[in-house]
Amino acid sequence: MAGAQGVSGDEIGPALTSLPLADEAEASAALVTSASRGASAGPVAPAAVTLPTVVVTSLAPTAPLTVATDPRLPRQPVPASDGADYLKTIPGFTTLRNGGTNGDPVLRGMFGSRLNLVANEGAMHGACPSRMDNPMSYVAPETYDRLTVVKGPQTVLWGPGASAGTVRFERDPEYFEAPGARLHASALAGSHARNDQVLDVAAGTPLGYGRVSANRSESGDYVDGDGRRVHSGWNKWNADAAVGWTPDAETALELNAGIGDGEAAYAGRSMDGSRFRRDSFGLRFVRGGFDGVLERVQANVYDNRVDHVMDNYTLRDPDPMGSMPMPMASNVGRQAQGARVALAWAWTGVELEAGVDHQRNQHRRRNAPGVGMYLALPWVEDARFRSSGVFAEATVSFDDRRRVVAGARIDSADAKDQRLTTGGMRPQPNPTAGVTREETLQAAFARYEHEAERVPLAWYAGLGRTERMPDYWELFSPTQGPVGTPNAFAGVDVETTTQLDLGLHYKRQRFEAWASAYVGRIDDYVLFRYGTGTMAGMSRALNVDANIRGGEGGIGLRPAKGWRLDGSLAYAWGEQRGSGRALPQMPPLEARVSLAYEGMAWSAGALLRGVAAQTRTSLDEGNVVGRDLGASSGFGVFSVNGAYRIDRNLRLGAGVDNLFDRAYAEHLNLAGNSSFGYPADPVRIGEPGRTLWVKLSVEY
Repeated sequence: MAGAQGVSGDEIGPALTSLPLADEAEASAALVTSASRGASAGPVAPAAVTLPTVVVTSLAPTAPLTVATDPRLPRQPVPASDGADYLKTIPGFTTLRNGGTNGDPVLRGMFGSRLNLVANEGAMHGACPSRMDNPMSYVAPETYDRLTVVKGPQTVLWGPGASAGTVRFERDPEYFEAPGARLHASALAGSHARNDQVLDVAAGTPLGYGRVSANRSESGDYVDGDGRRVHSGWNKWNADAAVGWTPDAETALELNAGIGDGEAAYAGRSMDGSRFRRDSFGLRFVRGGFDGVLERVQANVYDNRVDHVMDNYTLRDPDPMGSMPMPMASNVGRQAQGARVALAWAWTGVELEAGVDHQRNQHRRRNAPGVGMYLALPWVEDARFRSSGVFAEATVSFDDRRRVVAGARIDSADAKDQRLTTGGMRPQPNPTAGVTREETLQAAFARYEHEAERVPLAWYAGLGRTERMPDYWELFSPTQGPVGTPNAFAGVDVETTTQLDLGLHYKRQRFEAWASAYVGRIDDYVLFRYGTGTMAGMSRALNVDANIRGGEGGIGLRPAKGWRLDGSLAYAWGEQRGSGRALPQMPPLEARVSLAYEGMAWSAGALLRGVAAQTRTSLDEGNVVGRDLGASSGFGVFSVNGAYRIDRNLRLGAGVDNLFDRAYAEHLNLAGNSSFGYPADPVRIGEPGRTLWVKLSVEY
C-alpha cells in the first residue's frame, strides 16, 4: 500500500474517544477519525488493511452527540443506494419512504433543512418543489471516507440552522509517503435485479496524488411481502475525481470535480424522476503543523449544480383517469456556490476553531405538456438565497476529565421571490414578486462533559439554541401561507429551537451501555396543512409552537470470544403547544437487536428490527413531502447475514433481509398513487419482501 494515508480535517474530541463505534468497525478504525470538533494534529497514521467480516446493523456514539463511521463498511439491510438509506443505521434516524430509493432522512422526527447536509465540504440542495430529488439522493455513501453526524443544535461550524443535527459525508485529501496506490472496490447483486458497483482508487507520490471515486446502482421494481409489485426501480451513477499537491504531510491543495445522473420510479407520486444530473466543482486547502498556537488552516470553495426532470411518461404511461392524463414534464435546476475559511488554535487547556462561511444558491424551472417539449423553453429563475456567517467554537479543559464545549454563530440571510405569477394551473399575479426577505440568524450552545474517575462512565449536558430561516420548500412550494398573509414567502416566520441534550456512556471490556435524551421547545415551527375533499391538492404553510422530547439508547455485550450482542432503542415525541395536537410525521418507537459472531475467516449475524404502532398522529398535517395518513401498525422484521474473508484484502458477504417475507409499511411513508391501482383512500406503500443479496469487496 506504499504509505497511503488521509489528511484529516478534524479529530474526535477528548471526551469519550475511547468508546468504540462497534466491534465490526474496529478493523477499519484508522479510516474513522472525525467527530464534532477539534483541530487536527496532522495526517492519520497508516494502518494495515484488514477487511471486516461482521456486518454493521447499528452504530453507537463515538463522542458526545456524535456518530462517526466509515460508510464503506458492510451493513444490513442491503447496502444503501443513497445517503438517507445509510443514515437509517444510526439510532434516531428514520426515512420518509416513497418506494425504492431517494427517501428523505428524518432525525428525531425533524425533517428538511433542520438537518444540515454537507457533502465533500460543500452544501448540496435538491431542486424539486416536492423534494423528489432531496439532497441525499445525490449522495453515494460508499464513495466517501467518513460519515459524521452531530445530533441536535450542538455545533455551529457547518452552517446556519441545523436544529435537528448536522450530517457530513467527507472525503479526505490523500498523502503518500512513497510512490504507490490504493484501491477499494465492490460489486453487489441481489433480488429484484439489484446490482451495484463501486470503485475508489488513488495513486501518488509524496508531492501529490490523483483519486477517482465512482459508483453505479441499479434495481428493478421490488415485490412487497404481499407479493405486490411496487413501482420502485432506479438506475443511478456518480463519478468524482481529485488531484492534489502535497508538499509535506501537513499540507494539501486539492482540486476536485464530479458528475452524476440517474432515474428513479416513485409509486407514491404522479411523476417519476427521469433525470438527476449533478455537476460539482471544488477547491480546498488544508495546512497544519505550524509552530506556536496556530494548529490548522482550512479553506474551500465549491460550486454544486443539479438539473432534475420529473415526468409521467419515461418510466410509466400517463394515467388517462388521473390528474395528468397527457404527457407532462417539469425541469428544475439549482446552483449552490459557497466558500468557507476556518482556523484552529490550541493553548494549554483551550482549543478554538473560528471562521467565516458564505453561500448563495439560485433556483430555476421550466415545464410543458408533451414529450420533451420543455427543452424548447427558456429557463426562468424563480428564487434566490444568500447567507453569510461568522462562527467560533471552543473547548476549555479543566483537567483530563472535565471540559466545557461552547460555540456561537451569527448569519445574515436573505431570500428573493422572483416569481411573476403563482397558482399552478390558474396563474395569478404574485404579490411578492421582486421582494427580498432579510433575516439575521443567531445560534449558540454550551455543553459540559465529565468522565468519572473510578468507573468507566462519561456523561454530558448541553443546551443549544438556533434560529432557522424557512427553506425553499417552505417558502415557495405551499399554495397558501398563514391565514391573513398573501403567501408563504411573506407569512412564514423564522423557526427557533431551544433544546437540552443529556447523555451518558458506560464501557467495560465486555459490556457497554449508552443513552442520550433531549427535551426542546420550538417557536414558530413550520408546519404544512393539506386540503381534503374539494380542497385536495392545496397546501398551507404556517407556524405553530411545539414541544419535543425523546432519546436513544443502546447496549453492547461480548459474552464470549468472537460473539457480540447489541441492542438499541429510539423514541421521538412532539406536540403542538396550545392545541395539544400531535406534531405530525413523528416516527414510532423503534428497537433493534443483533447477534453476531466473527471468527478468523467466517462470520454470521442476525438482526431483529421491531417498530411499535403509532397512534399519535395529526391527520393531513406534515411537511412538503409527507403528511400523516392516520395510525400505523407495528411490525417486526428479521434478517440474517454471513461473510467469508477469502484473504485480508478480499471479502465475500451475503444476506437475506426480511427473511420471513413479512408484509409491512413504514409509518413515515407516501400514499400509493392511483396510477398503480392504489385506492383513493390513502394506503401506505409496502416495503420489500424477502430480499437476497451477495457482495464482493476488495481493498488494497
